[in-house]
Amino acid sequence: MAQEAAEWPPEETLSLWKREQARLKARVVDRDTEAWQRDPAFSGLRRVGGVDVSFVKGDSVRACASLVVLSYPELEVVYEESRMVSLTAPYVSGFLAFREVPFLLELVQQLREKEPGLMPQVLLVDGNGVLHHRGFGVACHLGVLTDLPCVGVAKKLLQVDGLENNALHKEKIRLLQTRGDSFPLLGDSGTVLGMALRSHDRSTRPLYISVGHKMSLEAAVRLTCCCCRFRIPEPVRQADICSREHIRKSLGLPRPPTPRSPTQRPVACPRGDSGESSARC
Repeated sequence: MAQEAAEWPPEETLSLWKREQARLKARVVDRDTEAWQRDPAFSGLRRVGGVDVSFVKGDSVRACASLVVLSYPELEVVYEESRMVSLTAPYVSGFLAFREVPFLLELVQQLREKEPGLMPQVLLVDGNGVLHHRGFGVACHLGVLTDLPCVGVAKKLLQVDGLENNALHKEKIRLLQTRGDSFPLLGDSGTVLGMALRSHDRSTRPLYISVGHKMSLEAAVRLTCCCCRFRIPEPVRQADICSREHIRKSLGLPRPPTPRSPTQRPVACPRGDSGESSARC
């Protein structure tokens, strides 16, 4: 039986959340902090993490939080953990972190305590970082609380600071010809909030990459592209697969038919400059 969503939070709660975002935002580091981030081939990077929260169909309370760790550059899963959770906060645009981050933080802390040798050196997050109403999205929130480098990887454009999915934006997307092509997301404030990235030759839909924590935008774009076997970077894609499978097993649902996928071809990671290159927030 589907459970009802939590009620819309009172203004006092929203004000508290805003203050918490402002407090944590002061701790965001938007530059490279690790030697491997400055290396064109990411030498020294061995483990890349991905997180995801998937929902039970028709139920706005029950969900599954997942953390996966992949080897780099092989992109093979070396660790995965999923758990069913009950969401206590409703979805409010701009405050996604207060709904999902507590569960993801628990998964990271569990890994840190039980198998520290498998801790990821960076996390890719299905959502936005500084590309956000108040410059502090879920990727920033998780990054600050875990003290890990984090990258925001969004599938849709969050229309803030004058950014619009209008004809001009769509024309810029059309000009992204090959994997690794990108263009900056320049807000009315004059700030570059992220980059639109064509992550795979077979997909014309861009990803929207933004800084989460302890990593530059340039490095975040390059890393995301290097992690893509398909349009979605493999750490995020595998976390999504893991969470959906855990839901299926937990609820005793039948296994869905396996879709036919094209033969994978090795994808070369772009080196050096990446060119001029409903949103989760």
